[in-house]
Amino acid sequence: MRPDEFLRALHLLPAPLHARALPLRRYVRRTTCTDCQRIGDAVALTLTAVHYDQLASAEQLLDTAEGLATAHGTACRQQPDRERGRGRVTRWAAADAPVVAATDASWKGRAGGIAYVVSDGHYGLRGRGTGRLDPTGASRVLINELRAVDFLLSAYDEAPAGMTVLVDSMVALRWLHRWQAGDLSTMPAGYSLRQRRWAAQPTLVRLAEQVSRRPDLAFAHVKGHSGHALNEAADGLCHMARRRTEETFDVRPRAHALVDAFLRDWHASLTR
Repeated sequence: MRPDEFLRALHLLPAPLHARALPLRRYVRRTTCTDCQRIGDAVALTLTAVHYDQLASAEQLLDTAEGLATAHGTACRQQPDRERGRGRVTRWAAADAPVVAATDASWKGRAGGIAYVVSDGHYGLRGRGTGRLDPTGASRVLINELRAVDFLLSAYDEAPAGMTVLVDSMVALRWLHRWQAGDLSTMPAGYSLRQRRWAAQPTLVRLAEQVSRRPDLAFAHVKGHSGHALNEAADGLCHMARRRTEETFDVRPRAHALVDAFLRDWHASLTR
């Protein structure tokens, strides 16, 4: 089961089972660990059972998955903050402030980058190129601005309730509000909806469905290059990710230091 399939199926569970199943999300990813595969299979069967209204069976299967996970421990789990360009400045994890995030995208020639920064210390950056089968279409900047939001939301098992997401593209913001209002019938012009090789759904289809289920998330505009600490951090990261597709350098220490500096400014501004 792919992680995006898991999230869609998760919402079929009643609230108590939903809360128990969510921490087991990491086990539905592909793995070479036999024990993790057994846990993931039990989780997948739980969701299949609830799909057919077999709640008693679903609860028993979830008991099995939790028991296997407890016995297995944490030794071979991937650490989410280390996955695919993600990280966290942990000293901001306990900050007593509303959770605010900024996303951004950069594109130049045939290379691009997307990034996010969150006030709780989470951050991510990812570079990408383009080729003959690129599904982006003509709206390249817009599509990547929206991909950056998906990149942010997928950093969490479930995005924090009430989180504010800042984007510096008014066009992207209009699409997010449109999807959040339940209009999932259209996508940006030229975006290909053909079957993806490594995912059950195209990224923007997944994003649209996710934001439609999260009326508690606030999407707002921030003016780019205006000195806003979170936006400037996200801008710096996506440029770094774009450059990394064409140059060789260790991006991790640079990204960590950049995020820490801007988050220091952000949290300082909240106390003034």
